[in-house]
Amino acid sequence: MKICVTAVSGSLGAQMDPRFGRCPYLVIVDSETMKFEAVPNIASSSMSGAGIQAAQTIASKGVKVLITGNVGPNAFQALAAAGIKVVTGVVGTVREVIEKYKKGELRETGAPTVRGHFGMGMGRGRGRGQGQWGT
Repeated sequence: MKICVTAVSGSLGAQMDPRFGRCPYLVIVDSETMKFEAVPNIASSSMSGAGIQAAQTIASKGVKVLITGNVGPNAFQALAAAGIKVVTGVVGTVREVIEKYKKGELRETGAPTVRGHFGMGMGRGRGRGQGQWGT
């Protein structure tokens, strides 16, 4: 199975990069043979839509699982549409996280939630709702 790990350089010993769309390399590893392909992430310098472009790149390579630090909601939707499972919140080298995944130590991430959406403020003001005419 092909697993993609976001990384700071193109090797199995490279540290993971916690960013999906802006990582320098997408290291695609065959989990059975540990053979890999280091793909420079050309989307990393995009003004916008880097995560969606990176999702398209790994989908075109036949990736089934993405292991990274964080994925934005738009990129997550693109990955889900391509049938790619997402694992987030992981640190270590590419080799270490692949081994953790193979041992079942990493869990798939659910869809991200949107916090602080319009009209859903946290109400942390100190006015106690009285305004200037409060008694």
